[in-house]
Amino acid sequence: MNLTMWRKALTVIPDVSKQEWDGLDIVSKWLISTRAAVLVMTAMSAILAGLFAWRANAFDFAAWVALTLGLVLAHASNNLLNDHVDYSRGVDRQNYFRTMYGPHPLENQLLSRKQHLAYFFVTVLLAFVCGLYLIWQTNFDQIAWALLGAGAFFLLFYTWPLKYIALGEIAVFLVWGPLMVGGGYFVITQTWDWNIVIASTVYALGVTTVIFGKHIDKMQPDREKHIHTLPSLLGEKASRYAVLGMMILPYLIVIYLVATGSFSPVLLIVLFALPRLKQVAPAFLKPKPEERPDGFPQGQGGWPLYFAPLAFIYNRAFGSLFILGVLADVVLHKLI
Repeated sequence: MNLTMWRKALTVIPDVSKQEWDGLDIVSKWLISTRAAVLVMTAMSAILAGLFAWRANAFDFAAWVALTLGLVLAHASNNLLNDHVDYSRGVDRQNYFRTMYGPHPLENQLLSRKQHLAYFFVTVLLAFVCGLYLIWQTNFDQIAWALLGAGAFFLLFYTWPLKYIALGEIAVFLVWGPLMVGGGYFVITQTWDWNIVIASTVYALGVTTVIFGKHIDKMQPDREKHIHTLPSLLGEKASRYAVLGMMILPYLIVIYLVATGSFSPVLLIVLFALPRLKQVAPAFLKPKPEERPDGFPQGQGGWPLYFAPLAFIYNRAFGSLFILGVLADVVLHKLI
């Protein structure tokens, strides 16, 4: 048991040598292999679903725990499958972007193909068990089955073919918003609420900016490998402006939710993220620099990624304020 490595792997994607890897415990290896540091984005979706359910006086702790574990394990499964598929197709090789910002279990020979697949099958099986439990909790409701089917579809086919045919970014938006938050709210409360779905898009757009930024960063290598992400089709300039649009749109959605009375004005706390938007926006108005700017971090989520880290920094600020606003709204809702 290496608690220090567990904490590190949950905050960054640690760079480890083969010798260091061999000395790690199984949990540390799983956390590194699944890129656990990014799983927090999925945990946040589950937290939002739980908060919305609590607000509706329909919170079920057991269902929420199963939802959180299931979503996090599903995301972890997708990351494992992503690495396996891209490596097998010859993408994650020869100093490709994926190998620059963190160790690749297969490319760096940390795991054999058999071991890597074992990690995937165990992880996805546990996620599936959580999903079946939630279906049982909803008395085998058809919507619950549809949500499980949609989740399985995106998990299995995001890497190929969706990411290859400019549908990956759309999939991310649908998964981290309507599916995780809206669907998560349903399996906890057994009620479908379109206001919750609309609110979920506020968080989903933030996550989408991160994946959009990453695909802008590796646009040219993707084109060379015939991976047609949405930014590779739109071009860098249009993609940069699209990210800015996705950063601005959530403010308008929040204002709409407050103006219609769906949520209290406390949700406007997200406006405090505007200084961070002002800080990162200028970078998206210009092409990616050819060399690492002075002071810009390198490795572990930094250069050669550029737009992705900037989008992540902004999304962390906005997302935290949004969740804080939702929590405050729930408390006020309970008190009034």
